[in-house]
Amino acid sequence: MTHRLSLRRAGLAVAGAATATVLAAAPAMAHHCFIPMYSLKGPVSANWFVVSAELGAQFEHGYVAACPEAVDAGYAALRAEKLPVGIKIRDDMVIGDPKHTGRMNPNGANGKGLEYFEAGSELPFQMIDTWVEGANSVDCEAV
Repeated sequence: MTHRLSLRRAGLAVAGAATATVLAAAPAMAHHCFIPMYSLKGPVSANWFVVSAELGAQFEHGYVAACPEAVDAGYAALRAEKLPVGIKIRDDMVIGDPKHTGRMNPNGANGKGLEYFEAGSELPFQMIDTWVEGANSVDCEAV
């Protein structure tokens, strides 16, 4: 069991480093787009990098939930607020690129679908902060 935990922690460290690269580069890649995810069970693609609220919290705040119940409470808080549980980031191209078309995709930057970092969306940070608040509401020592 200890071996599994150390492998999981190593995996989280690698994922955290990759997330750090993507989120830290967000201002630099301001023309890139992302899609809010309301389930983490969707299809995966090599074209999109998925950042869950849990992983985002680890990178953005150095926060790791102390127990599985705290993780669940974080996601429950997101569902209660109707916020995404993760985001998919596209960094190899931009769908409806405003720099190439002169305007943003008309369905973009509305908080519901395709979003652009360039549009100043706070959605990823609302997602992370809400998840942390929900996770912090659990007393893991009492569970």
